[in-house]
Amino acid sequence: MTPTPPRFCPHYPPPQAERPSAWRMFFSKRRSWLDSLYARSYEMKMGEVHLPGVDLYMVNEPALVRRVMSDEAAAFPKHAMLGDALRPLLGDSIFTTNGAVWERQRALMNPSFEAARVRHVFGRMQEAARAMHARLRQLPDGAGHDVEVEMTHVAADIILRTILSQPLDSSAARQIFDAFARYQALAPRIMMPAFFGLRWLRPWWQVRRSRHAAAEIRGLLAELIRPRFEAARHGRATEEGDILATLLQVRDASTGRGFDFDELVDQVAMLFLAGHETSASALSWSLHLLAHAPDVQERLHTEARDLFDPAGDDPSAIKDLTLARNVFREALRLFPPVGFLARESAHGCTLRDKRVPAGASVVVSPWLIQRHRALWARPDEFDPDRYDADAEADAPPPAGAALGDSPSARESLRRAYLPFGMGPRVCIGAAFAQQEAALILATLARSFRFEPVPGHVPQPVGRLTIRADNGIRLRVFQREGGAG
Repeated sequence: MTPTPPRFCPHYPPPQAERPSAWRMFFSKRRSWLDSLYARSYEMKMGEVHLPGVDLYMVNEPALVRRVMSDEAAAFPKHAMLGDALRPLLGDSIFTTNGAVWERQRALMNPSFEAARVRHVFGRMQEAARAMHARLRQLPDGAGHDVEVEMTHVAADIILRTILSQPLDSSAARQIFDAFARYQALAPRIMMPAFFGLRWLRPWWQVRRSRHAAAEIRGLLAELIRPRFEAARHGRATEEGDILATLLQVRDASTGRGFDFDELVDQVAMLFLAGHETSASALSWSLHLLAHAPDVQERLHTEARDLFDPAGDDPSAIKDLTLARNVFREALRLFPPVGFLARESAHGCTLRDKRVPAGASVVVSPWLIQRHRALWARPDEFDPDRYDADAEADAPPPAGAALGDSPSARESLRRAYLPFGMGPRVCIGAAFAQQEAALILATLARSFRFEPVPGHVPQPVGRLTIRADNGIRLRVFQREGGAG
């Protein structure tokens, strides 16, 4: 019997042995949320931290996660601090609103992301994938390349083409995602003082730079949206079959009203920024993992070569790309783009044996839950095959570690896998992202091979999303017959 080769365990910030002091936490969190985690964070069912500005409860147990995110979601709305941090950029979009306002917005947004609509924009995704392929063909063979830059480019290109019928080649599009990079880097430093009751200590120059970046993005999006909004308002039909066209047409069932202009800018800003940034993060980590697992990469190449036609524009062409989907699933597990989901306890309640006061922060962390020692076999290993039916044979967690009966891989997936969130606020673009990912990974695997750059180890940091602080540099080789 051939032994199974060792699986790749990607680097992540080593957890501290003990919970850090509040003072140390203040300085570590300003760089990355991941830096303040400690060993027990990956094993506990529930934890609590009391800081000068907030009571924070971390929920890891699947039953509690479901209660907070799904069963009693109305009692745990999006946290006000998160809204304060993102409102300059995303306005009052479905990412920041709660209650009746959110319900109305979500109902108006849903038609744009129904299965038929997602399939309808596949051709636009394919155009962006072909443009990406052409860019990579221009690289010197074997050259080191920061794939985060390229994945950000293609993900932003896809979002702009599918929402606004604008390719990323436009100067306005480039300005938008450059400004977002500045905004994201400043976010933790601006948010952190509030956790310690020190709002007045927020660095005013960084707040100013952050708001300037947000205003720049929103101004550019508004310029793209306004002509079509005005055309729709005056009854002039346009021919674009994109997501904006759907958003311009939807009407509230009870009032007959659609989105006004400011609401439309809010929602488009949310879709563009959340959509391209999360996909870019997960695709970048996918390539990092594949570069360190050449056996998986070769299997993915074979799948893409045999089952995927890059010249086609039929979304059913990717339905058989099982390994491509599983690689993306596993990248989302190990490096969930949004690693921490912050909620607020609307009323006093009891979670497990802890009394949680009204106004407390309740955090569900996909980063912790998807690496939890009691919920996953081999939690730090890259293993896309764990999602197959035969993964039931996975060894259970160590004795005494389980939360109950030792879960199989399939059971872990059902209970403890939430890269897109859970419940009524599950990510509206989940199907879109998975279709996009299968297309991009198949396009890349069919024509290129990726290898690590010696000595380069990406350093994950948790800010608004989980990215590599030092980029993800890989050597890119063209495969024979990979011209497209």
